Amino acid sequence: MKNKLESVNPLNGKTYTIPDVIDDTIGIDEFVSKNNKQVIAVQGLGFVGAVMSLVCANAINGDYAVIGVDLPRKDTFWKIKSINEGLFPVIASDPKIEEFYSIAKQKGNLLATFDSYAYTKADVIIVDINLDVAKESDFYGELNDFEVDLTAFKKAMKAIGDNCKEDVLILIETTVPPGTSEKVAYPIIKECLLKRGLSADKVKLGHSYERVMPGPNYIDSIQNFYRVYSGINEKSADSVELFLKTIISTKEYPLTRLGSTNATEMAKVLENSYRAMNIAFAVEWSRFAEESGVNLYEVVDAIRKRPTHKNLMYPGIGVGGYCLTKDPLLASWSKQNLFEAKEGLGQSIKGVQINDKMPLYAYQFLKKEINYLNGKKILLLGVSYRSDVGDTRYTPVEPFYNYLIKDGAKIQLHDPYVRFWDEVGLEVNESIDEVFESELNIVVITTAHKEYKNSEYLITLLLKKEKLFIVDTVGLFTNSQISQLSEKHKVRVVGRGDIN
Repeated sequence: MKNKLESVNPLNGKTYTIPDVIDDTIGIDEFVSKNNKQVIAVQGLGFVGAVMSLVCANAINGDYAVIGVDLPRKDTFWKIKSINEGLFPVIASDPKIEEFYSIAKQKGNLLATFDSYAYTKADVIIVDINLDVAKESDFYGELNDFEVDLTAFKKAMKAIGDNCKEDVLILIETTVPPGTSEKVAYPIIKECLLKRGLSADKVKLGHSYERVMPGPNYIDSIQNFYRVYSGINEKSADSVELFLKTIISTKEYPLTRLGSTNATEMAKVLENSYRAMNIAFAVEWSRFAEESGVNLYEVVDAIRKRPTHKNLMYPGIGVGGYCLTKDPLLASWSKQNLFEAKEGLGQSIKGVQINDKMPLYAYQFLKKEINYLNGKKILLLGVSYRSDVGDTRYTPVEPFYNYLIKDGAKIQLHDPYVRFWDEVGLEVNESIDEVFESELNIVVITTAHKEYKNSEYLITLLLKKEKLFIVDTVGLFTNSQISQLSEKHKVRVVGRGDIN
């Protein structure tokens, strides 16, 4: 007998059997009939798609029935079941998420499914699927090569083209290599429609990249923020504009139309490449500050008073998440593979290479102080890549953790937003009291969660322990807190060379 695939909900431990046959037509038909309104299908229920579904279900100037569609896989099927059973699959500190989800449940206008049949009912299809970059890196983060594989993206486009209405609006929000909408997505959609005997002239295809910021302003980063958009023709761009005005506060945050989908796709990867380069720039200055006895945080604060330099970056443990770790590489790949240039974007690639090694620098910062880590009991406070959200995708804490494990350290993990760390297959303790009850030699602040920042309770827990070595990799502690902790413990902060 063939073993059934199972998908486990990390939020409640519930196990679901993944169906062999993808057929949810009855449930979709009943949902659409009951709501009797325009239908939006959101392809992908990850950190962007799931919350985008909520925003659409709570549209400002429209009334939609929203169907979230994802694949019946081990890592995604539980999200489908969780949404339909009343437990939203994204944990973050934004109270609007639960508020919007409760409203959608009351209205009955949000459904999740694994069946591409949903696209047959959709007036608008929003594409929010992952598009990864495969990096060839060694254990210490040295990037040797990378490749962009559009196979899954093409398959997703075909699933839409094989099912969608001929006059549907397809809005790609996924971060893609510049040229993808025009050179990859549009030809697939057109071919599928023609094979079905439908017109290829009525479909509308646009691109409008999201600027989602997981954390306390999760919803607002979609609903109440500026948007850039375009279409593969004027008709498409007009349709995108009309749709976005129904879900985004465009009076307060006016839309910006660019001349082509190539332009909006480039805008997205340029935005993130700029930020990644800014972070990479700060890396070598962090080392310089540590070596020269300077507090780089106060230096940056002083420079930030100049309006043109307000976004100068602080030091840190590294870059994580789904965007900054790969988007410069998407742009470079596009330049060579979709626009047939001889050379890529060398400076952007270099920025990623520097950022990928930031966890190694943080590890070396610790090793300078404590050379022998074998058997040391170390607590990592925070495993998510960003403060105030339970997102561990490409978190810089992962390589940092791996370096410590390789040295034989005994690691405990705490994070108020992460219950299970998928990438390393470990449970994460939610109770800060429990982790501090155990014997500890070293405490490392690895994520700047609000539960740690300016927390007198955390300071109290630290002061109750004996002779700790405390490493702050994210500049969490104030000068006053450092002085207080230094009376009993040894404290070091990445990017600060002024602490004795």
